[in-house]
Amino acid sequence: MSFTYSTIGLGLGIAKVVEVGHFRGSVTEATIGTVIKAEKIWDTFQALGNIAFAYSYSLILIEIQDTIKSPPAENKTMKKATLVGVVTTTVFYMLCGCMGYAAFGDSAPGNLLTGFGFYNPFWLIDIANAAIVIHLVGAYQVFCQPLFAFIEGWSEKKWPDSDFINREYAVAIPFYGPYKANLFRLVWRTVFVVTTTLISMLLPFFNYVVGLLGAVAFWPLTVYFPVTMYIAQNKIRRWSSKWVAMQILSVVCLAVSIAAATGSIVGVVKALKVYKPFQTTY
Repeated sequence: MSFTYSTIGLGLGIAKVVEVGHFRGSVTEATIGTVIKAEKIWDTFQALGNIAFAYSYSLILIEIQDTIKSPPAENKTMKKATLVGVVTTTVFYMLCGCMGYAAFGDSAPGNLLTGFGFYNPFWLIDIANAAIVIHLVGAYQVFCQPLFAFIEGWSEKKWPDSDFINREYAVAIPFYGPYKANLFRLVWRTVFVVTTTLISMLLPFFNYVVGLLGAVAFWPLTVYFPVTMYIAQNKIRRWSSKWVAMQILSVVCLAVSIAAATGSIVGVVKALKVYKPFQTTY
């Protein structure tokens, strides 16, 4: 799904550049009448948070690895899959980001597809948006599983004698067979999904929130803990060249996270000034 809407966005960006005949925007200067330089800097930092969010998959890394059959060893298969995934993601997202900026300049929307949303071809935009919906529905389920497992495991230990939490009911489903349903899972997961959906609808500045979440989660979960575990597991000596290189990497990523969080917070504050609940402006 991500391949589908990324390809469509990239293709439309290239078509827009060809239509205009030149690249819009610049690397350092802000176009007069659109944004000032300070805003461009904050938006750049916020964009780093969006990029960081795309790479914050460490929460589900072990969950995915547990589903892989061996031989070969799960960690070897996962290492190759991670390398291919990161390279592919980087290439596609960099192309989409660069071509989107080339197409719209400083007026580039947070959601690239909204820049083409009111122009032909409508059917192509609809396909891309449908792919996004399917992708987000699946991604929501995958990312929430660790949280669901933690809450449900904690509740079972906290109230081991509660039928509401621990009892399972067999529900016959046609063409599937008996399905074990649990009232606690049903109620709490439903409440969680409804609550998060309402919050997301109340906060229409999607990119700023995603940037903030990406910035907060990126350094500790994707960089610091993996680097620390790698150093401890391989017993890398302090102040050796590899140890210094990995610490430099960690510090640089920390600086990126701080910059991204700052830019995202500035964006949220700016968006709150014109905030209207349950409304999104393009």
